[in-house]
Amino acid sequence: MKDFKKIIEEKHDSIRSLFEEGGKFEKWYPLFEAQDTFALTPPDTTKGMTHVRDGVDLKRVMFTVVVALIPCLLWGMFNAGYQYYDASGIEANLFTMMIRGSWIVMPIILTSYIFGGIWEVAFAVIRKHEINEGFLVTGLLFPLTLPPSIALWQVAVGISFGVVVGKEVFGGTGFNILNPALTARAYLFFAHAKDMTGEVWTLAKDGATGATPLGLGASFGGEGLDVKAALADRGFTFGRMFSGLEPGSIGETAVIPILIGAAILIVTGVGSWRIMAGACAGLGATAILMNLMPIEGQEAGEIVQFTTWTQIPFLYHFVMGSFLFGTVFMATDPVSAASTNIGKWIYGALIGVVTVLVRVTNPGFPEGVMLAILFMNVMAPMIDYYVVQAHIKNRNAKLRKFSYAKG
Repeated sequence: MKDFKKIIEEKHDSIRSLFEEGGKFEKWYPLFEAQDTFALTPPDTTKGMTHVRDGVDLKRVMFTVVVALIPCLLWGMFNAGYQYYDASGIEANLFTMMIRGSWIVMPIILTSYIFGGIWEVAFAVIRKHEINEGFLVTGLLFPLTLPPSIALWQVAVGISFGVVVGKEVFGGTGFNILNPALTARAYLFFAHAKDMTGEVWTLAKDGATGATPLGLGASFGGEGLDVKAALADRGFTFGRMFSGLEPGSIGETAVIPILIGAAILIVTGVGSWRIMAGACAGLGATAILMNLMPIEGQEAGEIVQFTTWTQIPFLYHFVMGSFLFGTVFMATDPVSAASTNIGKWIYGALIGVVTVLVRVTNPGFPEGVMLAILFMNVMAPMIDYYVVQAHIKNRNAKLRKFSYAKG
């Protein structure tokens, strides 16, 4: 008796010719190829004389990133349910919170995959190339950067902008200069700022809202200069922000799930530890320098608001907002990040520096990591260029010195 898998493969191969060149459904080959490579092992082999055999391909790399995002997804579901029942004043157990959170979060994720997938298929059919597995990551990464109260039509518009403008207009996966998920979030951030910042709906029955720590900090102004105490008065201690039990974007609030994802990416070699370490070093060093700024004699409301942010303890910057999430899952995007080892350190460090500078100097945009990563995405090719040129210059100098010594 034939193995069930073998029967499926034979039936699948029997219709392959219908989708290949000259077949009746040739136009829809990208759809056939997508499920063929995802669910089965294609019969194609390399025809060249010399090639490298490697078990790690694009599909496995993208799947690894999806696995690394699962802890953040599960936490996001729990936290959405927790915030719902906490704002409603209803006691609930873990299972009930997860069910409620899933009911809130899953429609956002499904909307992202459906509408983003439509654009992916459309461009693949028009350009007559395979559907790239990169969307498996973009379709999940983007929803995790959104508040649970986001309208589904905004999710659809945002992911459409990210896929089309952030990736496909450049030629698709591997050619984009900006992270597509972050491009989608940036569009919603600027086009629908009211729904993306400040008070985040907890989706409670009474319509209660809860401010994020960054949203509160941007509004302190005349409340004094002790931002740590001001945050603590509103319940935002370092421990609570570390735990992630607070209103905010679905997958960005808790530190431990993000660190688990970082460990998966680093161990598998998918994410660059140099970029992560560089970003943390840049953020910590800049935040410490801000703490050293003199604040005496500053009276005006605008100045007080500015100096308030300079005095936030540097450790708070790591657990407030989406710095860790963005650093681990977006800054390390191999397509839009720096490629050289030294360039990765510079690229990561500048992300940390710009994040603090945006948070401190521009209370209107308290979450600086999004702007920092997008800015450094654009700068990454230039960083790599100068790193390579410096290496060539150094090598040529050594060669001239060696030739002179021998001569």
